Amino acid sequence: MEITDPKYLQSAVKLVDLPSPVFPEYAFAGRSNVGKSTLINMLCKRNKLAITSSNPGRTQTINHFLIDKNWYLVDLPGYGFAKVSKKSREAWKRMIKNYLKNRENLVSVFLLVDIRVDPMQSDLEIMEMLGLEGIPFVIVFTKSDQLKQQEIAKTLEKYKTKLKERWEKLPEIVVSSAKKKLGRTNILEYIANGNEVFRQSLESADE
Repeated sequence: MEITDPKYLQSAVKLVDLPSPVFPEYAFAGRSNVGKSTLINMLCKRNKLAITSSNPGRTQTINHFLIDKNWYLVDLPGYGFAKVSKKSREAWKRMIKNYLKNRENLVSVFLLVDIRVDPMQSDLEIMEMLGLEGIPFVIVFTKSDQLKQQEIAKTLEKYKTKLKERWEKLPEIVVSSAKKKLGRTNILEYIANGNEVFRQSLESADE
């Protein structure tokens, strides 16, 4: 699958203000400054589709993009450290969880994790929540171009070991690099498959 017509659609802070759930939807989540917007731009082959910033906490709304007029891509607010008040961070956290639990057309979540750091509690908590709620997700390790192959392998093993403490079956894992365009094909193929399943379920419901 290739993206040919990506467009920014809208931003919102409440579920009632989100676009109509008529298309399959994929959310990109992760800690502040993990590289969500950069990855989205790489997937869509656009430099400024999603706004990037070196300042954690830049994204403060649920940002929807309409891709090729048949599926939604969502840039969620980053969690964890940000130069905002604790009250604002808690509000973002509630907003994200409310969205993830209640968005009816959400097919899957791409949870972005900085491959340069060891497993962090905030990331593990989000994974736990997604698992308990039965929300499919893919772990996307970002910034892999900044590590050597043996360092990448070491980090992946740490995560797998940690996850096996609670998970019988590990979620799908993608190693990515926006700089090297690594992981793009894997993510787009995953979305293409999800779109097909979504449409088949709609057809079954109409029968």
